[in-house]
Amino acid sequence: MAGPQNRQGNRQARRLDGIPTTIFSTMSALAVRTGSVNLGQGFPDVDGPPGVVEAAVGALRAGQNQYAPGIGTPDLRAAIAAHQRRHYGLDLDPDREVVVTTGATEGIAAALLGLVDPGDEVVVLEPYYDSYVAMIAFAGGVRRPVTLRAPGFRLDPDELRAAVTDRTRLLLVNTPHNPTGTVLGRAELQAIADLAVARDLVVVTDEVYEHLVFDDHEHVPLATLPGMAERTLTLSSAGKMFSFTGWKIGWATGPAGLVGALLGAKQWLSFSSGTPFQAAVAHALEHEAGFYDELTASLQKRRDLLCAGLAELDVDVRVPEGTYFATTDVRRLGWEDGMAFCLALPERAGVVAIPAQAFYDDLDEGRHLVRWAFCKEPDVIEEGLRRLQAADLRA
Repeated sequence: MAGPQNRQGNRQARRLDGIPTTIFSTMSALAVRTGSVNLGQGFPDVDGPPGVVEAAVGALRAGQNQYAPGIGTPDLRAAIAAHQRRHYGLDLDPDREVVVTTGATEGIAAALLGLVDPGDEVVVLEPYYDSYVAMIAFAGGVRRPVTLRAPGFRLDPDELRAAVTDRTRLLLVNTPHNPTGTVLGRAELQAIADLAVARDLVVVTDEVYEHLVFDDHEHVPLATLPGMAERTLTLSSAGKMFSFTGWKIGWATGPAGLVGALLGAKQWLSFSSGTPFQAAVAHALEHEAGFYDELTASLQKRRDLLCAGLAELDVDVRVPEGTYFATTDVRRLGWEDGMAFCLALPERAGVVAIPAQAFYDDLDEGRHLVRWAFCKEPDVIEEGLRRLQAADLRA
């Protein structure tokens, strides 16, 4: 009798077919195994504000150690609503229009599972954070990428409009954009808004790097544009905002119907997120707003340090407008394949980076690109650059 074990000995569910292990796990494990400087995965080397850590400790000692409400603690939901009002003029009901998630990654998962039916098309900006691909597939959706093309990585409104069909259910937007570092400008956002309104589309927007924007660039939440508040579900995270990526506290905000759809899926994923960490993040949003301004200034200096050093390697460097990441084109070094370059890099130089092709459907667009993280201490960046500059990196 046929059974799951007879699928060539593979008991894995078919929904996982074609979905590889996340590139971040692969490359970070390679960094550990080879003792390499990890300029790949985007986690900071230093924790966020000490007062926020103390708030978490205080919550633990005060007995806040049992399940939080599935939607999130009242204090944190109120703090999130206040943040959106203070920074962007968005008025939200914390009891109906805010939900706490176990990191933005769960927010992405729950949004897609709660809003996408099998066969629905999801338009997504390419290159994309790799969890988007997995969760669109898990929801039974059909991915329709719109490519931000090198070297400028700007959104082409004509390509965006061409990607939308009668089966399109949702636009999945990320700004500031990982991995390119692009911050979508007002004209690009208006093109998205015009299309969403004209075609009556839901937009899920991943804004986890909202405060990490450099130079004279500005982050504009899509929900602030006319006609968008009622159709936009906005995701963000304390991990990037306050440098506590291991706490996995994120949130979603938007109209009650969209928040309710996300919560309907989230209740069967994590149900609720870490109670003492929610207390600490509420404290952070209320009392540590200056931290992300300081973090942004520090990251801009580290961005400049990394990009200047990479430029000395005879690679084309795209200086990012936001996020933790810079992108290089390695073809001048003789490498047509960034994956091959990144796999060779630990042995040649003792450094790990991320091949950007992992974030593309259109491999011709991303095959030669490599992503580097600068959310590291300056001495770590300098050591990585020293190793790279001393190595033979040519193919």
